[in-house]
Amino acid sequence: MDIATLIGLVSGWAFVLISIPLSGGTIDQFLNLPSAMIVFGGTIGALLMAYPLPKFLQALKTMKHAFASKELDPTAVIRKINELALAARKEGLLALEEIAQGMDDAFLQKGILLIVDGTDSELLRSILETELAFVENRHKDNQGFWNGVADLGPAWGMIGTLIGLIAMLGALNDPSTIGPKMAVALITTLYGSLLANFFAIPISNKLKIKSNEEILHKQVMIEGLLSIQAGENPRVIEEKLKAFLSPATRSTLDTTKKVVEE
Repeated sequence: MDIATLIGLVSGWAFVLISIPLSGGTIDQFLNLPSAMIVFGGTIGALLMAYPLPKFLQALKTMKHAFASKELDPTAVIRKINELALAARKEGLLALEEIAQGMDDAFLQKGILLIVDGTDSELLRSILETELAFVENRHKDNQGFWNGVADLGPAWGMIGTLIGLIAMLGALNDPSTIGPKMAVALITTLYGSLLANFFAIPISNKLKIKSNEEILHKQVMIEGLLSIQAGENPRVIEEKLKAFLSPATRSTLDTTKKVVEE
């Protein structure tokens, strides 16, 4: 599990729950079934209207990626590309086919097999970049889903507030009902804000970060594969791919390489 997501989730709820008794309230005062039904039920209903059921279910599943601890290391890709370039330079492009069979990354494996099959460089770039574009579009669709949750949560909180106020104003002749109806009016706004700012927006942001990492990962692969196909020097390929990395990451790659050489 992503430790940052876990810490954020636990600490955020801890601060919220601890602040309630510190402010003189009780947890029971903030539990309201009608408010939860309006906000969560209304948000789910609106999303089902906005998305086909398969896309709705698929988007929900992407929440697990915000908690996943899998990290993509672009320096590992550069080292792998360098190994492939050295193998191609010594034994020829056909030698890469055997190496590709043992790879876990389907995208890199596909690119290598296309090279071995003698695919034209422009066609190779087109195929890989088209796949990359569709991956990016899928990621944006999923991020858009959670952004939609962030927009709809506060909106339904406001709807619940209006419902509570209307019910309260309609029963002003009975003072005993003012408190419960005002609670519905205010708690729905709270629920909507929590849904947006402590759930949907953080998930959307985390998915965006992970998407950017994956896109960078695959862009490095594309440029590396095209360089291998062009027969460029492995050292030149490595320097070219370093352009995708931040200065700190480049220094890490250089340090690791130096240790390995020694």
